[in-house]
This record gives sequence, C-alpha cells and structure tokens, in this order.
Amino acid sequence: MIYKRSSALFTEAEKVIPGGVNSPVRAFKGVGGTPIFVKQAKGAYLYDEDGNRLIDYINSWGPMILGHAHAPVVDAVVEKAKKGTSFGMPTEIETQIAELAVSMVPNIDKIRFVNSGTEACMSAVRLARGYTGKDKIIKFSGCYHGHSDSFLIQAGSGASTFGTPNSPGVTQGTAKDTLLAKYNDLKNVEGLIEANKDEIACIIIEPVAGNMGCVPPKEGFLQGLRDLCSANKILLLFDEVMTGFRLAKGGAQERFGIDADIVCFGKVIGGGLPVGAFAARDDIMQHLAPLGPVYQAGTLSGNPLAMAAGLAMLTELNDDNDVFNRLEDKTKYLHEGIANVLSENDVTHTINRVGSMISVHFDDTPVVDFDTAANGNNDTFKKFFHGLLNEGVYIAPSAFETWFITDALTYEDLDFTIAAIGKVAKTL
Repeated sequence: MIYKRSSALFTEAEKVIPGGVNSPVRAFKGVGGTPIFVKQAKGAYLYDEDGNRLIDYINSWGPMILGHAHAPVVDAVVEKAKKGTSFGMPTEIETQIAELAVSMVPNIDKIRFVNSGTEACMSAVRLARGYTGKDKIIKFSGCYHGHSDSFLIQAGSGASTFGTPNSPGVTQGTAKDTLLAKYNDLKNVEGLIEANKDEIACIIIEPVAGNMGCVPPKEGFLQGLRDLCSANKILLLFDEVMTGFRLAKGGAQERFGIDADIVCFGKVIGGGLPVGAFAARDDIMQHLAPLGPVYQAGTLSGNPLAMAAGLAMLTELNDDNDVFNRLEDKTKYLHEGIANVLSENDVTHTINRVGSMISVHFDDTPVVDFDTAANGNNDTFKKFFHGLLNEGVYIAPSAFETWFITDALTYEDLDFTIAAIGKVAKTL
C-alpha cells in the first residue's frame, strides 16, 4: 500500500505539533515508519488520506465497540448539536445517562462525569485520599491510568522503596506517595501494605491490564486484593476505562464477581467522544463537592454532545442481550485462527484474551505482568505490524497495547485478517 499523502501530512504536522502527533503512541516510535492519517471510518474499516481501506483493530483504543460512525450514536450527536454544543449548566441528559450507567453496573450508587479517563482516575484517587484521610496509593507496574503525576511512576528497589518519577516534571514529593506493585503478585502487595501500615488510601488497578498487551488477572488475584483492602481499610479502585461496558454490561465487576469501592470509566461510556466518569457507593460519593470537601470540577463535564453519544451507546448495549456473546465468539474465533497460522509457520508466540480484548506476544513465556510482557521480541512485532499494515489490517503500533474487537467485524473480516497473518508469518 502507498502512504504518500500520510507521509506529507506528517511532515506538515511536525512543524506545528510536538512530534507531529497529539498522543505519543500515534507517532509510530515503537514500530518505525510514518503514522497513518485517517480521513474517515465506517463500521470495522478505516479509510486513510491515500484512499486505502484498513480493517481496524484499535477502534479508537476501545470506544467503537459497535463500529465507527454507528448510526444511532451519530444521529444522537447531530440532533443534540443543533440545540447547542455546551452550556456549562445542568441538562436532563446527564441524569438520563447517569441513571442508565448506575442501573447497568453493580455496586455503584452515584456517578460523576468528567472529560477523560485520565481525569476520572486522577479525581478518583483524590476522592479516595479525602475519604480515607491517607496519602499513599498502590499502583501496578504496566498498568496505565492516564498521565496524571501520581501515575507516572516506575519501580524502586524493594517492597518498601518509594517510587521514582519516569517522566520529567513529576516531583519527588508526588512520587513518594505512589508505591509500585507487581501485577498478579499478591505477596508483593501484602509486603507493600505491611511496610506502609495505615498509610495507604487505595489500590488502583486495571482489572484486566490493557497497556502491556492484554493481561488477565490470575485466578484469585482480584479477590485477594479485595480481601486485603477490606482487612486494611484501603479502598479498591478499578480503572475500567478499557473494560467498562466492554467485558460485560457491568464491566469487570460483573465479569469477575468482585466489588470495587470506586470505579473509573471512559471510552465506551462516551461512544467515541471525550468522556470519563468515576462512580462509587453513596457514602464515598458524599465526600465529593458540592456535598463534601473533596473538590473536583470541569467546565465541559457532562457536555451534551458527549452525553448524547454515551447514552445512545449504552442504550444499545443494554438493550442487546446478545452483543457481548457475539463479541466473545468473534474474539475467540480470531484467537484460534491466529494461533493456528502462527503455529503452522513456527512463529514463537503467546496470545492473551479476555472478552473482546486480545493481544499477541512474540515469546513462549506466559504473559502475566509487565516483566513477562517485556520479554516479547519487539523486532518480530515491528515486522508483524508493518506486514499487516501492507495487507490492509491495522493493529496498535505498539507491542504493549491490546487489540479491541468491534461487533461491526464480520467473519469474512476475521478470515481475511487470519489469512493476512498467515502471509506475514512466513516472513517472520
């Protein structure tokens, strides 16, 4: 495929936008080459500025669960836009989507809408600190909760060592309150809690990690975290920006049968528009302004266009009792097809899958945390990515990202993808 126009557009973008992109992974730094500039999208397909059609497996990093330009969502946004795009005042639709979300998700009474997943997680941690009166948090290596200072922390040396910033601009003062744990390792978490007795406000986790590829929780891991939090008066915070309304109507809480204390949402809840949210039971949410002392605000929070898109999306997911089964079946079919063609061509690999999230790792070690995810052969991934791109299949331009399956994908699309992977596998 030819990407002449995309290349020219990227050159122009670099002159006025840092790195030519407004989010780093779009720059293709992990795979090399020039990013693809999209002109439009429909259903399961992207159409770029050079006229190429690509089967899309990132789907705007998750929200397009029913496909691009899904008619009910587009219609809802267009009709709402005709009446005004922003008011900075309450609107009825905010209550409507809040009522629907609360009815779909177990264990939440109230929800506050914000503008991004980053903002949701940042605000949820502040709420947890305000509610508990404690300062420290535990996060997990390889889990991404947005670019708020508290989350841009890498490991120290030893269970009780404070984290250190892995981005300039994050202060040591902020870093000292973030403790880094190993995903799927309860003993490691227990050690951190013991070493910081009565100082930890919350444990924040992606219940299914999606930023080191798709990494499922081991059997008993989430329940173990729930038990540790309950025993030590720590709030359990699920970052369901990826998993919320994707793994089930009620997200990971429903799928795994685990009650978190605070839940963060994004992506699907906005139907493709910039939206985030955090939710909890009444006694926690009562601490949030204007009811309580924990301050959080946003001029565009509850934006009517975003609320219209989100309400249309959640309504479809709530009314379609088979959609999550279809997504699961399609992802399983893709998983089995990829495994077959890679094995036939003797390509070393591991595939992780939960619901409609899936990732391919070029290593034969089970991928259970960031360290094992990092073992994958990145040179092989680069060839894999560009090979698929040339075949008309677009996956995330990073070995550390999950693929997101959309219901708009047909089995013909999946067969085409599997055949394309078979062709590329012969070159790896």
